[in-house]
Amino acid sequence: MNKDVLTPFSIRWLTRTAILLAITLAFQMLGFPQMITGPAVNAMLLLSGTYVGGLGAVIIGMLTPFIAFIRGILAPPLAPMIPFIMLGNAIFVLTYVVSQRKLGKGFTGAGIGLILGAIIKFLVLSSAVRFIVNVPPPVAQAMQIPQLYTAILGGVVAIVVEKVINAAIGQKSYSS
Repeated sequence: MNKDVLTPFSIRWLTRTAILLAITLAFQMLGFPQMITGPAVNAMLLLSGTYVGGLGAVIIGMLTPFIAFIRGILAPPLAPMIPFIMLGNAIFVLTYVVSQRKLGKGFTGAGIGLILGAIIKFLVLSSAVRFIVNVPPPVAQAMQIPQLYTAILGGVVAIVVEKVINAAIGQKSYSS
């Protein structure tokens, strides 16, 4: 067994996942505007996918909107959107992780995964507010184009941070 491979539910994996969740929640709780918090959370989701794999990142992506709602960070009118935010986060992360596995860890795999994941997440959220969930118009607007922007911006930040971390400490990502 390769000791460098991170096995889901091992102590090392649980610890990393918990730390990444804590950092992600810290960004949420700082109280910055959505155009700062959104990219920070999306960056953490993709970094989680890189360093603990798709499963850990999906868990984080599903917990963050729920915890944000419980803590009062996510406004009550957004409550019906929580399952769709969870689904969007999961698809965003899994698209990124699978793309990097299939196309490589370079900018091609990361870039294609980021763009596809961001577009699919946007389609999930915008379709939900258009066809499924009845929310006030300002909420519907916030769940559309701004989500695409924050996902792409967060992804760019994640790619840069990942390259810096890997260069600085020689860390291997989850799927290495």
